[in-house]
Amino acid sequence: MEQIPALMRKNLVLLLTLAVMLAVFVAAASGMSQQDFVITLLRGLAVGALTFLVASGFSLIFGLLDVLNLAHGTLFMIGAYIGWTVYVRPDTFVDVLTPLTLIISGFTLRDVWILLARRVPPAGARSADLAAAWGRVAPWVAIVPGALIGFGVMRGYPIAFWSLENYAESPVTFSFLAGQGQRVIPAPATFGDASPLIAFAGLMLASMLTAFGITLLGRSDAHTTQVQVTWRSFVPFIGLVIGGLAVFAVNDPLTAWLFALDTNWLFLIAALVAVLSGMGLGALMEMTLIRPLYVRPIYQLMLTLGLSAIGIEMVRAIWGRPEFTMPKPALFAGSGEGCPAESLWLALQHGCSTMIFQGGRIRVYNEIIVPLVGLVVLIAVWLLLKRTRLGMVIRAGVQDREMVEALGINVRRVFTMVFALGVGLAALGGVLAAPSIGLSNTMGESFLLNALIALAIGGLTSYPGAAIGSLLVGMLQQFIIKYGQIGIVIPFTEVVFKPSPPLVPASTILLMVIILLILPNGLLGRKE
Repeated sequence: MEQIPALMRKNLVLLLTLAVMLAVFVAAASGMSQQDFVITLLRGLAVGALTFLVASGFSLIFGLLDVLNLAHGTLFMIGAYIGWTVYVRPDTFVDVLTPLTLIISGFTLRDVWILLARRVPPAGARSADLAAAWGRVAPWVAIVPGALIGFGVMRGYPIAFWSLENYAESPVTFSFLAGQGQRVIPAPATFGDASPLIAFAGLMLASMLTAFGITLLGRSDAHTTQVQVTWRSFVPFIGLVIGGLAVFAVNDPLTAWLFALDTNWLFLIAALVAVLSGMGLGALMEMTLIRPLYVRPIYQLMLTLGLSAIGIEMVRAIWGRPEFTMPKPALFAGSGEGCPAESLWLALQHGCSTMIFQGGRIRVYNEIIVPLVGLVVLIAVWLLLKRTRLGMVIRAGVQDREMVEALGINVRRVFTMVFALGVGLAALGGVLAAPSIGLSNTMGESFLLNALIALAIGGLTSYPGAAIGSLLVGMLQQFIIKYGQIGIVIPFTEVVFKPSPPLVPASTILLMVIILLILPNGLLGRKE
């Protein structure tokens, strides 16, 4: 019992800050009707959940790796566009699977490339300078031809695609038709008279050359890493090659099956593919670009900022600049008999897009499902961090990275897994946001800004702080938006103040400044 007063004294400033924020929240709620309050609350939870999926991954990456990944918002956006492609144009997704697996296959032979990398410096070099010069040039002797071969093959590879110049065949039109239940199967792309075997061989050669060159870039790791090449080292490579060729063999029936699949299951597949794609991109970024720059934080910022710009331009080149919305699954898109429903169970039973709650109409997907998914992710990652061996290693790595390495744990592999997990969470947020807020080239930037503000409020390296900060950001923004509609009566006057739209982001920044002035490490941040 004596520990409770001591704990309260230690966190007195935090408790007072939370009490003041709660009082302000209660005062804001008393200024609107119950119906408006409930709807605003649920919308704030939805925005907070999406912000949390970005902020939590960012917090995990920064907490363990000390990497400020400024490309995190762009990866959130890429996850949304990948999910849209699987959901609306599964034929394009199936066509991409085979070349993608073949390109990845060469990177699975890492142990082989490490052994070969140790033999690259010419043993007969007459001078150390010559050997050093060759060591710097050798990686690019493999990477450049590999990239050129891969680019040349992919330019002629048949992939069913949309047209950015023809509006009738643009992503906007395909989204509209899918939302109306008209899922048109475009004509399949074929090799024609060309031999697909040449394309497959070229992609595997490009993959192996590029993977070998990247291994040469990390030559120091190649000489310190203990590896042993056995037949098991080739199993992932063989599995990916066989899997890619098998997908090519069943391309047409697989495409037809996905088009005929119920949209609820197709959306789950789209979400899964987006998360796995995000994790793959995150792992690739960490292993090839971030890992050599752990001791150069300025270079990390420059690199991730550049990757963010490149990612945005790639999205514009592939999916175009116009904004469009990903259709909701049938379970949350109905408006017929029984809609709006009187309860969540009836809404799911009738597939209603809206339901009546506390006298107000709310959107089932936006205000119910998205916050629930955010809550599930919060609990799942918390259990991962607190109840698993990997979580123990991650928490220990945050506290003392050198000690974890001294215990013989492969910290680099943990770093890669954490980076992949963080980006996967961002991609999940993107694919969840696509049906609710739509897809745009700027969606990643806006959510990254919200996530950074949320992390500053809750504490940069605190996972619970990311959840609390995201919740506060979402709630504050939605209350400001609502008061911009109904107005705020200034006490002792007849003046009604209506916040303008620019005050929505400004309000969260002001909250961040106030909290950081009181608690420089955030609500739950720790002193370094």
